[in-house]
This record gives sequence, C-alpha cells and structure tokens, in this order.
Amino acid sequence: MRNHTSASSRMSLMFGKARTCNIVTVPEHEPSECNIVILGAMGSGKSALTVKFLTKRFISEYDPNLEDTYSSEEVVDQQSVLVKVMDTADQDGPLNCERYLSWANAFIVVYSIDNRNSFEACQQYLETVSLYSKGLQPEAPVILLGNKVDMERYRQVSKADGAALASRFGCLFFEVSACLDFLSVQHIFHEAVREVRRETERSIRPLFISEDKSAISLSSAPPLTACYKELPTPATAKLVTVKSSRAQSKRRAPTLTLLKGFKIF
Repeated sequence: MRNHTSASSRMSLMFGKARTCNIVTVPEHEPSECNIVILGAMGSGKSALTVKFLTKRFISEYDPNLEDTYSSEEVVDQQSVLVKVMDTADQDGPLNCERYLSWANAFIVVYSIDNRNSFEACQQYLETVSLYSKGLQPEAPVILLGNKVDMERYRQVSKADGAALASRFGCLFFEVSACLDFLSVQHIFHEAVREVRRETERSIRPLFISEDKSAISLSSAPPLTACYKELPTPATAKLVTVKSSRAQSKRRAPTLTLLKGFKIF
C-alpha cells in the first residue's frame, strides 16, 4: 500500500485544520425619524393637510381644539423614513410653544390664501421659530405654505406676498390645496424631509489641520531628551477585546389616529 499525502493533508499539516466560517445575516437598518410640526392660525387647514398626507383623503370638519401626533412610514428618494407629524392647536399664537420647538426637526407654517389674518399670524410663528433655531446645529428647516388655492377667487394674500415673507425668513414657499391634489401635499412633507437631510449634512464639518509655517531655529530650540518605554514581551502582552452592543429597538408600526369628529370623504 502506497503512502500518499494529498494536497489538502499537506495544507493541514502546514497551517492546521480549516475553520468553518459562520455567515451572519445583518438585519435591515431601522428607518430614520423626522419630526414635522404643523403651525398656523385656526382655520388655516392644518388638520386637513395632515390627514390628506396620511390618508389621501380630505376632511371638511374636525375639532380645532384637538392636538395630536401621527406617524407614517414613507420612502423619500429611495430611503425609508418614519415621518411623525404634530398637528398643533394653538389658540392664541405661539404661546407655550416649548413642547414642539424642542421636538421638531422641521416646521410647516400654514396660512389660508383667503384669510389675511392667518397670513399675518404666520409672521409670529416664523419669528418664534427663527429665534429658537438661531445657532442650532443642524437648524430646523421651515416651509411657509399657502393653503386653499381652490379658493382663488376669494384670495386675500397674493403669491408675491407669500414669497416675500418666505424670503425674509429664508425659508421655502409653496401653495397647495388640501382638498385637491394629494401628490402636491405629499411633496410638501417629503420636501421637509429632504431639507432636514440637507441641514444634517451641512452640520457635519470636515476637520482641517493647519500647518504652522513659522521658521524654527535649531540653535534656539531646547535640547531634546530621548524617552524610552519598554514594550511588553509577547508572553506578557495582554489582548484586550472591546465588545460593543447595539441597542435593539422594535420597529414602530405606522399608526394613524383619526381626530374625533372627522368626516372622511
């Protein structure tokens, strides 16, 4: 019988037994979150816009004193995002507004084009948000939104007035109708998500290291003292393994709680 050593046996003798490799499937990342606050005077259509975005439906009646927050998982530019919308119910303008200022990633300030008073109320909200966001990194983007373009014949606020106010505060400006096209309303909320992403990217500053170009005189420099440090031998060196644990969180399913008194059409 011939003694024959295969190539695999020779490899085993040289390098030891082969080890099995366990392939671990990495779970998909949880979608990022974007908190959007809807601001504006009563009757401007905040709730109608919110429900239109969430359900693609238009409501004609709702409780103007009810404030609530809703969630919807969206895909914006091929990226999943959990959009949380706070439909506020301020009675007298931006008073006691800390509850949403510190929570929001973006603001949509709404007025009705057929109501001049609602437009003038927007200035108070824009000033409040601007003052709060000043110096924050990243800043919370703001969208000024003229609602109810279906009431064009009763218009009291021109498109130029809306654009001028938006330009004054450095925010985006759009006009839509909550009772008409869903895609136009959806675009506003998705644009708010995009603005949040842009602001986040801008806030990440690259690190620059400046080089000191001043001449150094070797004769005036203090003498250098050699510093030695004994390295541990392989027998005494300790191997430190750092383990990191990732917090596991349950994906929150998209939820929608309709306001009391809604009539869905």
